Amino acid sequence: MNKALHPFLFLMILFLLVACGEAVSKTDASKQGEGTPHIVFVIGDEEYRSEESMPMLAGLVKRELGARVTLCFSVDSAGVIDPNRLDHIQGLEALDSADLMVLFTRFRALPPEELSRITAFAESGKPMVGFRTATHAFLYPDSSAYTHMNNDWPTRVFGQQWITHHGHFDDGRAPLTSVSVAEGGNHPILGGVEPFQAYSWLYHVDGGEWQLYGDSRPLLTGQALRSAHEEAGKTDQYPLTNPVAWTKTYTGEAGKAARVFFTTLGHPYDWKDPNMRRLALNGIAWGLDLPVPENPNLEPVRPYAPNNSGFGQVYKPELRPEDLLP
Repeated sequence: MNKALHPFLFLMILFLLVACGEAVSKTDASKQGEGTPHIVFVIGDEEYRSEESMPMLAGLVKRELGARVTLCFSVDSAGVIDPNRLDHIQGLEALDSADLMVLFTRFRALPPEELSRITAFAESGKPMVGFRTATHAFLYPDSSAYTHMNNDWPTRVFGQQWITHHGHFDDGRAPLTSVSVAEGGNHPILGGVEPFQAYSWLYHVDGGEWQLYGDSRPLLTGQALRSAHEEAGKTDQYPLTNPVAWTKTYTGEAGKAARVFFTTLGHPYDWKDPNMRRLALNGIAWGLDLPVPENPNLEPVRPYAPNNSGFGQVYKPELRPEDLLP
């Protein structure tokens, strides 16, 4: 008998090997997806170009933390991003499967079915990260059943409501806040974060008649480089230094405690500084209880050249969510 392998048998064996190889590859790929954190960015702010900064941050989070990201924007009826539309954010059903929510909204009045997605996530005990205007994420009229969302909800969840700030002063032309590590600051979120100059004008959150809520722990302090309150002689009520980043926990009615990281920074030009990007990346990693990256690549995945802050039609027109996917 000829001991040489029959051509037909050879082809059959080759086919089985390839098929098995493909099956192994698919199995490995599915294993790689196990445990991948899902981060949902809820974006709706008409002043600070969050429609540009949050996709940039999502790209960093996807690359450096290996996360899956979903971006939920305020859009018009044609699906074009419209930061001035206050009553709609698309895609919030993604929060049902999210492991962490990032909130950067300002004075929204969302319909009940959309608002309930956000509040349900907050009650889940899963971590949250908030930026700047999330202290005034919502604004419902006095006749609404949701007025508690205006001040009470952001105070309990993120640590403070909207109070006042120290003044715009030539917005975007020069930094307005000097950022440094808070006294006694020693926290994983601060890893690799150096003092820097922020274009965000300083928000008042602590001092005078106000104080941060609950177990808020300041990480960074900001000093106003120019202040309308100083010019008015009101620094006893509104001191020139205030916390600009902190951690806290939020425990809802179900008794589930959530990790929360918040910063009042978030001007579109703040994100040009790698320290701001590192701060946000670290905050998200900490929220997920992941190791803070030791030496992350902080270069944006795509070029980051945002419009300046401001109201009206100062945002980039005709942007669609699919244009900004990381």
